Amino acid sequence: MKTDNTRRYRVLLADDQPDIRDALRLLLKNEGYETQPAASPAEALAAIENREFDAVLMDLNYTRDTTSGQEGLDLLSRILIVDNSLPVVVMTAWSSIEVAVEAMRRGARDFLQKPWENTRLLSILRTQIDLRQALRHASRLEAENRLLRAESRPTLIAESATMQPVLELIARIGPSDANVLITGEHGTGKEVVAQTLHALSSRAGKAMVTVNAGGLSEGIFESELFGHVKGAFTDARSDRIGRFELADGSTLFLDEIANVPLNLQAKLLRVLETGELERVGSSHTRRVSARVIAATNADVNAEAEAGRFRQDLLFRLNTIEIHLPPLRERRDDVQPLAVHFLRGYAQRYRKSLAGFEAAALEALQEHPWPGNVRELDHAIERGVLLSTGQFVRSSDLGLRSNPSSGTARLEDMSLEEVERHLIQRTLGRHGGNVSHAAKALGLSRSAMYRRLQKHGLG
Repeated sequence: MKTDNTRRYRVLLADDQPDIRDALRLLLKNEGYETQPAASPAEALAAIENREFDAVLMDLNYTRDTTSGQEGLDLLSRILIVDNSLPVVVMTAWSSIEVAVEAMRRGARDFLQKPWENTRLLSILRTQIDLRQALRHASRLEAENRLLRAESRPTLIAESATMQPVLELIARIGPSDANVLITGEHGTGKEVVAQTLHALSSRAGKAMVTVNAGGLSEGIFESELFGHVKGAFTDARSDRIGRFELADGSTLFLDEIANVPLNLQAKLLRVLETGELERVGSSHTRRVSARVIAATNADVNAEAEAGRFRQDLLFRLNTIEIHLPPLRERRDDVQPLAVHFLRGYAQRYRKSLAGFEAAALEALQEHPWPGNVRELDHAIERGVLLSTGQFVRSSDLGLRSNPSSGTARLEDMSLEEVERHLIQRTLGRHGGNVSHAAKALGLSRSAMYRRLQKHGLG
């Protein structure tokens, strides 16, 4: 293994077990690699800061504990700060797939379980080094710009008959400046629809501004949306532009709009009615022209009837309402969406995949998808990360069907799996409404969202 300048490829071997380091050294030496050992995260970092490497093989568990992999994850993050193009392949002897998946999400290129297969280890290493060498011959800046441009374009996958009226409505109102309210269960793709509407409008030349309106506390609501001037409050050390001003001439996407506290809704209504605002601490009135697209998974009409959402604000927001059906009502879109996500993640994680095994496609089609498109997205990402061949297998996806009688099945689950299963079933029982499901589970809305994110449902 030699580079163009005849230097042998150099690999850092980070593991606290001497026999592991020796085995790797001998294996790679026979393949023409130069290696350097590191027995701890500190040694590994010191080596990377003082010498150039072409790849890193590193353990996830060191001396802090035996199974969590946290030291390895911390080391991975610090390595990528030093050189974010350096291919890192992680190893674990504890069969902790979730930790390995987390490592790849943080930037690892692949993972191996101990004891490893020599053929697979060498193949992974060779592939990652070759990819790095190829990228060095291209303009890194241009490659990043192409990636950013590709990721900024919304892709709305909708082939089912159920979605055709939605697509027609989007096509008709996209070019207008009308305010739009997008409704639908959690994870149905409301932000993608907002991006599509923005891309179809005359405002597409400027970036859409997004804010989780329901996640803003009363203390920062005005500052975040309207901005503030220096000295307006204790921590206001300089002027700040709010989201409405940032979206001037563009589109402002207000997600989770139904969760905005009632006492803050009047402040939002005034800007929507007049296009005027004042930064916190200022008496100077500013005018903005922002198209507002709002979204919610709640029954906002019922919220208005119950007095929890202002009727006049609702009228301002829902000039046009677009309702997104849940994934279980658009089954014909499951496979096209899965293929779309597979292509994207295969490219992101530099994997060569031909598609799904038949059993995997069947599992995808039969799954109830209480987390909707977002849950499908997460399942495909997991499948791509865990796949070892040309095709994603059913077992790679990590799907569990909902049992009609949970006792025997629950006994076979881990505590984390039971929690995920319970959240899925509760979401399904409440039609995907996160607020209602959280109340049924005895959780606050913020605690529920943390669990949804943890389990790939949010």
